[in-house]
Parts: sequence; C-alpha cells; structure tokens
Amino acid sequence: MPLPKAELHLHIEGTLEPELAFTLAHRNNITLPHTTVDELRAAYEFTDLQSFLDLYYALMDVLRTEADFTDLTRAYLTRAAAQGVRHAEIFFDPQAHTARGITLDTVVNGITAALDTAETDHGISTHLILCFLRDRPATEAMDTLHAARPHLDRIIGVGLDSAEVGHPPTKFTQVFAAAQDLGLHLVAHAGEEGPPDYIRQALDLGVERIDHGIRCLEDPDLVTRLAANRTPLTVCPLSNVRLRAVDTMADHPLPALMDAGLLVTVNSDDPAYFGGYVDDNYQALADHLHLTQEQLRTLARNSFESSFLPHARKKELIALVDAH
Repeated sequence: MPLPKAELHLHIEGTLEPELAFTLAHRNNITLPHTTVDELRAAYEFTDLQSFLDLYYALMDVLRTEADFTDLTRAYLTRAAAQGVRHAEIFFDPQAHTARGITLDTVVNGITAALDTAETDHGISTHLILCFLRDRPATEAMDTLHAARPHLDRIIGVGLDSAEVGHPPTKFTQVFAAAQDLGLHLVAHAGEEGPPDYIRQALDLGVERIDHGIRCLEDPDLVTRLAANRTPLTVCPLSNVRLRAVDTMADHPLPALMDAGLLVTVNSDDPAYFGGYVDDNYQALADHLHLTQEQLRTLARNSFESSFLPHARKKELIALVDAH
C-alpha cells in the first residue's frame, strides 16, 4: 500500500494518456498526427522542455467540452488514489485553452465537476491553481486573472509555468501583486532550466512555494534563505530526467536538497508524458538513490506540511504517514 501523500505539482493537462487522447479525438472529430496509441506514446520522448511543450500543446486540441475536462480530471484522480494521494493541488493552464476558443467557464466547470466528487469517489481533497503561461505577454496573464474572478471561489492560487528560460518571474510582478490583493496563494516554476536567480525573483514576488527549484544548490545564499523560511520545493524527479534537466535518476540532486535542510516534496508534474505518477517517483528515488523508508516518509510528511490545507487537517494527514 503506497504511503499517504499530497501532490502539489501536477498539471491536469499533463495527465492526458494516449488512450484518452484518442477517445476524445474520436468524440470531437479530430484527427491526431499519430495513428495508434503506441505510435503516440513513442512520441513522448523529449530532448528538453520545449520539445515536450510542443507536443503537450498540440495534444490539448482534443480537450473541447466540459465533459472532456471532467473525464481528464476523473482519470487522474483514479490513478492518484491508487498511488496513495490524499490531497492534490492541481494546476491548469487557461490561456492554452482560451487561445483555442475554449471558454474559461468550460475549462473550470469541467475540471471542478470532477473535483466536486473527489473526496466521495476517491478519498482525495483538492485545490485548484490557475497557472499563467510565462512565454505569453504579462498583459495577457492580467486579462486571464480578471476573467477568472467569477471562479475565485473554486481557485485557491495562481502559478507560473511553461518555457522558463528568457521569461523571468519579474515579468509578472504586477500580475502577482494583483493576485495577492485578491487573497490568492502564489507559487511559481523556477530554477529547473532557468538560473537560481529566477528562484530569488519568485521569492521576492511573494511566492510561497517554488515549483522545481533544483538549481538552488548553485547558490549557497539562496539555499540558506529557502531553508530559513521553510519554503517548499515541489520537485519532480522523473520529469527532470525525461526533460534532460538531470542526466539520470542516479544523478538527481534530491538527496542533496534534503541534506541542505530544505523542505522538499515529490510530485509527478506531467505524468502521462514523463513515465510515472507520484508514487512511481517515490519508487524511482528508492530504486536509484536508495532512499530509506524513513526518508520517503519525510517526503510524504513534507507534502502535507507544504500544502495549502488548514493546519489541523495537515496534522491529521501527517499522522496517517506516521502510522503507515
């Protein structure tokens, strides 16, 4: 039985398995550029972040209706429950859909239809986080934030994702300030392909969690700051290897991050594309980095501690880890 855990770095669009992609393509009369599931799965081989994003955005075209987004989200929740997930804070990319003519209402209503029954159906509590595409203009991100206002009863925070290099967090200073004024939590991808200074910039914007953050080890002063403030890092090991940010799992810096006293969590990022869901990432760490069961428990405890759940609920879930 997998350890109870939270997943804090998960793009719902990145859970689109080839089988579901073909099902939705058929439903919506879309012709995919691949003829079989095996052929499409073989395309899930990447040389860097951009090569992944090219396929990631192309396949999103099968997501057209509320039912499509509901089916996608339910499929993730089913897999997550089997992987021990008890709480999930799920990212979605509204600009990737509105740019295709899909309304924000369609996206949010479709996703939340699945989230509304997640605790009953799967024993998983959920939060929804809206991510801005950093390779799009900051003005577009601000427009997206304004458009999302009717849905802020369903959205707990905002994040920053997509192509990192050349798109520093400071580009979104005004957007993040506006989100903070609305009472939203702030997270941001930083320090995977981008330099450690992107992490520092994100922290200066008021970000509460750093998504990825593995390059912080190149900057001792930054490590000290992250450790002193207990700023969580939502690390995604299989993703890092698949996107060539790390050469092999045996080279992954996660043990060094833990040894530095950082609040590290383990997550799956875009699991359909990167070869595994969250417990598969835990298992890869055990297999290739020889993490002990107690180290894995620490990572699971960290995941609940780093969530946006109320303190009392965090304690309940951490107790489940301790009892496992």
